Order: sequence, then C-alpha cells, then structure tokens
Amino acid sequence: MPYTQPSKTPLLKIDKSKMACNKPRAEVSGGKSHVVKACENGKEKIIRFGQAGVSGAGKKKDAKSKARRKSFQARHAKNIKKGKMSAAYWANKVKW
Repeated sequence: MPYTQPSKTPLLKIDKSKMACNKPRAEVSGGKSHVVKACENGKEKIIRFGQAGVSGAGKKKDAKSKARRKSFQARHAKNIKKGKMSAAYWANKVKW
C-alpha cells in the first residue's frame, strides 16, 4: 500500500501552563505526531515533533528496524546532542 501524506491539520493552540515539563504526548497538529513542553535552565518551549502517520522503528529488534534507527540517529546526531530543547532529541527518545 503506497504511503499517503496525512492531511495537514492546523496548529492547535496549546496552553503551556497546563502541560507538565518534559512529558511528551501524542497529539497530531500541523503534520506532527507529538508535542512536548520542553523545560531546561528555567526556559520553557513547546516543541512539535515526529511525522504524523509514520511510525518510528519503535523497539523492534529486526535488522531493518535497527538499520532505520541507526540511519536516523546518524542523520540527526548533531541536533540530538542539543538536548531537550530540540525536536530531534524528542523524536529520538519517543519514536525511535
């Protein structure tokens, strides 16, 4: 079955005060599959991450999933290292 792009939903307004710090949740908005309120060094930031409609490699142990996970981490290594204030960090932690 060919992949079809999910319809882009408009960005939903999120009330930061009602979200817990560093607790990602699944919420499709603006073509992204997850949202998190990232908190670090007294700063707060809403980050949307993960392509909606596409699963990450998850915790599968087969060779194809391991290869996909390794490729993702190599491709985004520089951004993953930036820490909790980057979307790549959260995608790596939650989806991969």
